[in-house]
Amino acid sequence: MTVSLTCNDLFFAWPDGDVLFDGLSFAAGPARSGLVGRNGAGKSTLLRLIAGRLTPQRGAIRVSGELGYLPQDLTLDTSLRVDAALGIDDVRTAITAIESGDATEANFARVGDDWDVEERAEALLGKLGLGAITLDRSVAELSGGETILLGLAAELLRRPDVLLLDEPTNNLDLRARRHLYDAVDAFRGALLVVSHDRELLDRVDQIGELRKGDLTWYGGNLTAYEEAVAVEQEAAERLLRTAESDVKRQKRELIEARTKIERRQAGGRRAFESGSVSKMAAGAMKRSSQVSAGKHLGMHGERLEAAQDALAEAEEKIHDDDHIRVDLPATAIPNGRVALRLRDLELRTGLIANLEIRGPERIALTGPNGAGKSTLLHAVTTLGLPLVPARLLPQRLDLLTDDLSIAENLAILAPGTDNNDRRARLARFLFRGRSADQPVRTLSGGERFRATLAALLLAEPPPQLLMLDEPTNNLDLASITQLQTALSSYQGALLVASHDLPFLRDLGITRWLSLEDNQLSEIDPL
Repeated sequence: MTVSLTCNDLFFAWPDGDVLFDGLSFAAGPARSGLVGRNGAGKSTLLRLIAGRLTPQRGAIRVSGELGYLPQDLTLDTSLRVDAALGIDDVRTAITAIESGDATEANFARVGDDWDVEERAEALLGKLGLGAITLDRSVAELSGGETILLGLAAELLRRPDVLLLDEPTNNLDLRARRHLYDAVDAFRGALLVVSHDRELLDRVDQIGELRKGDLTWYGGNLTAYEEAVAVEQEAAERLLRTAESDVKRQKRELIEARTKIERRQAGGRRAFESGSVSKMAAGAMKRSSQVSAGKHLGMHGERLEAAQDALAEAEEKIHDDDHIRVDLPATAIPNGRVALRLRDLELRTGLIANLEIRGPERIALTGPNGAGKSTLLHAVTTLGLPLVPARLLPQRLDLLTDDLSIAENLAILAPGTDNNDRRARLARFLFRGRSADQPVRTLSGGERFRATLAALLLAEPPPQLLMLDEPTNNLDLASITQLQTALSSYQGALLVASHDLPFLRDLGITRWLSLEDNQLSEIDPL
């Protein structure tokens, strides 16, 4: 297989000394590869190293051919025109000059072989769902999702041999995601994509799992990877149980060996004291016994050490992706009880909303970016329209006070609980012991999400209607699984605005709503 990308003996540490990679090496060929791992594992950092945005302290990175890179935090200069954002404005200007009679050598050199660049750009924009956007339009007029697709178009126009995509579907609506999926399917170079989008990762040829600074490759898509990891974890758990049993057995045998030696030595002392053996003979027996005991105990000690090493190795193979455990009977809402009733609610967007949510319904709210989904959820919350206790989990996750700890934030939201009760509840959300005392400002993105979710679900009164606004944005796959686990046992009503179809399907959605062109309507399951 032709190698398109190699990383050899990479070492990278942050300025505070925190080592992320130490000796990381891998090679990738012209295939579609997905990169997964927990938040903080270094996925985005690895792409930035490959793209040359960061420099490793040791090691080498080699890319064969042209490299394209679409970062997660893409920002385009809003003063630019679309052709400038695509990097073709100079070529267009030169072509126009030549066609107007200015056939200078400089203009021909600027065009090179790109005489069809305008046609290629327009065709590519059309394939990405941006056909209505002209090359002379201002970037400032584009939506966030259109900006991401325009950035992808700029990279694809350069015909890269290696393409790096970092969370490309974040903030894309369903239509835009499908256009991006088609572009990924059509790409024939080496693609390395960091994503939590299950549908996107089920389109790749292999998955690379980044864990504790090491990269392990699995053939097949995300579904195949998860099946392979499940088999590995079953084997690892069996190995762990065997290793734990062996350590216990070796400890027991070491204790038994020491007991036997002590008894034998005690017998020798009694024989000497009784006068049945001479002093010389007793000394010889004692020296022989000590040598024998040393060898015997040494052998058992080595066996125990080997068993402990095997146990440590087995523990390393066990993934620590704990699941959130939620048991909140107070959030239950009876069948048929009205949780929310909107009658001709007029929003600033022009939407006139009519909606009724009853009992423990699970409702998905879909629609293109900018349609007003977040506006609707915030209006329901700020106007106090729910008929039962309700909470909103916003996209910005700004509900908690940054300078307070997780436990202190919960104390404010649930003042009727004591400290032990609050900590017991937080432990179910994986904030155990001292981790509950972390200031919110120090939390990673996934931890902040988990802390905010815990605060909402554990607040008083317990919410019987939970509204979520794009909850899977910027979450890793493990965090999404944790969220699904938590919501699977939630007994209240759910209203979830999301573009993440696999996530919505896994939630057991009972009704699907679409908000588009200021119309809120019920649709068939997507």
